[in-house]
Amino acid sequence: MGDTIQASTGISGLDELMGGGFPTRRMHLIEGVPGTGKTTLALQFLLAARDRGERTLYVTLSETTEELASVAESHGWSLDGIETHQLAPVPNRAAEEYTLYHPAEVELGDLTKTVLDRADRVKPSCVVLDSLSELRLLARDPLRYRRQVLGLKEFFAARGATVLVLDDHSTGENDLQLRSIAHGVVLLQHLPFDYGRARRQVRIVKMRGMAVTEGFHDFVIRRGGLVVFPQLVARASARPAPSGPIRSGVDELDTLIGGGLTWGTTTLFIGPAGVGKSTVAAQYLCGAANPGCKAAVFLFDERLKTFVDRCDALGMRASERIATGHLIPQQIDPGVTSPGEFAHRVKRLVDEEGVRLIGIDTLNGYVNAIPTTDAPIIRMHELLSFLNERGVATLIVLAQHGTIGAVMPTPVDLSYLADAIVLFRFFEEHGHICRALSVVKKRTGNHETAIRELRIGPTRVEVGQPLTEFRGVLTGVPQYNGSSKPDDRSH
Repeated sequence: MGDTIQASTGISGLDELMGGGFPTRRMHLIEGVPGTGKTTLALQFLLAARDRGERTLYVTLSETTEELASVAESHGWSLDGIETHQLAPVPNRAAEEYTLYHPAEVELGDLTKTVLDRADRVKPSCVVLDSLSELRLLARDPLRYRRQVLGLKEFFAARGATVLVLDDHSTGENDLQLRSIAHGVVLLQHLPFDYGRARRQVRIVKMRGMAVTEGFHDFVIRRGGLVVFPQLVARASARPAPSGPIRSGVDELDTLIGGGLTWGTTTLFIGPAGVGKSTVAAQYLCGAANPGCKAAVFLFDERLKTFVDRCDALGMRASERIATGHLIPQQIDPGVTSPGEFAHRVKRLVDEEGVRLIGIDTLNGYVNAIPTTDAPIIRMHELLSFLNERGVATLIVLAQHGTIGAVMPTPVDLSYLADAIVLFRFFEEHGHICRALSVVKKRTGNHETAIRELRIGPTRVEVGQPLTEFRGVLTGVPQYNGSSKPDDRSH
């Protein structure tokens, strides 16, 4: 494995999955149904080889060179320096009728010979054959087809060329013959859903003699080619965590949570809609966003303008912090953003922008954006493990169903992953709707066990004294046991 020479795929995320790229001097299979991005991947591979100064050859059996050039143009690429050869039948030949001989006997040998002759003239180090489906249809007989593919493999291996062969599953099933012949197999999938953009995933089925990152990985096709988002791998960071706890700027709030939040942990803010979860999370994000620490918030539900205006109105100075680059808000469209792409955004902010505090608002929006078959909690566990190992603190807002009452169903149970949990509740007092918050869990230290009143607005967030005169606050219908009159308390 240590002696294997690899050639870049031209796609950084795919190179990461393979540990560097395709092994050279080997034949690799790229398979997937039409529209999954096989041609685009192949072009990126040849463009990377061309940029390294290598000779390249693209043989197309099912597309015209004009169609190939159109694909390249759509991505802003020039095919200058890449030899292209079209083997699609010309109109005169397509009109011929085979009345005496089988098509395989008439065309297959000539077609293969044409490919080999062109390769001998160009002497490429990187070759793409697009696609073997045409070869399979001409051969008809599985034995004849296998011999032709083996002949191509041996021919190019003897000349030290790295070959990508494309297969579009035109037979309706995976070609196990081709998989057994190829040194490596990369599968591209296109998964449509009832709503939103279809999900694209790539999987390295096999790569002989190499350790690769297994599993399905999200990718997208944009102008400029394929972008692959490898699944996250949690590794400890050498970057030291900031000193001291994370403070919100509201002393009573920090006292309630035991002096502040801890770096490298996950805090869950949970409660019904409108109770103040996002506001308290934003208080910590804005309080920590300063020249010594960058914070980022991902908004799945709330509009960015609404978030900024609300924070500014409550004295958090979000606009100022965004202008200086200390707070980075990002609006997430769950209909078009895959879990892999979202995780990649988070990773880039942490590794490249130096972000130390991440807010996800809300987890409900994240879960709804992921099909149930895609294991959303496993994805989130993977992301939180990555962030914790990097020493990044994560704030997650989770809305419960309902508004008032002791029983409020939670759409997803993330409590076992959270290092701290802040619980929010509405309660009624003398005809007024009030808010309460308490800390029910903190793994990294002590915290108050008291339930405090939360007051939001008009110009700041306030946390009151412990609600010692009430019993049953968390049920939403508390009993008042105090002696003060309703007018003695401000709302």
